[in-house]
Amino acid sequence: VQLQASGGGLVQAGESLRLSCAASGGTFSIASMAWYRQAPGKQRDVVASITSGGTPNYADSVKGRFTISRDNAKNTMYLQMNSLKPEDTGVYYCYADIYVPRADGGWSPADFDPWGQGTQVTVSS
Repeated sequence: VQLQASGGGLVQAGESLRLSCAASGGTFSIASMAWYRQAPGKQRDVVASITSGGTPNYADSVKGRFTISRDNAKNTMYLQMNSLKPEDTGVYYCYADIYVPRADGGWSPADFDPWGQGTQVTVSS
């Protein structure tokens, strides 16, 4: 199982970007998913998360500007980012809780890197 994030780029303040995160590789089930952001010299912080049922949660700094969503049929999560600000700059990582089937019919956490490779978002003023 692997996660692939995409959609980052260089934009001006006030513009929009849409990030995607696709999971692939065998048979699996995805529980919660999230987007994290890591600015230069800072820790990685959660930006938004979404449950398997589609309930979103946002960091205060992005409420009203960002929208997280997921397409379970495509094993893909999105982050629509509007009204971008320079402080939104950073590497955006997707995170997923993924489970794989066991022979006994149960599910176990997948053995993989849950973070994905990250995609750079740069917002100029």
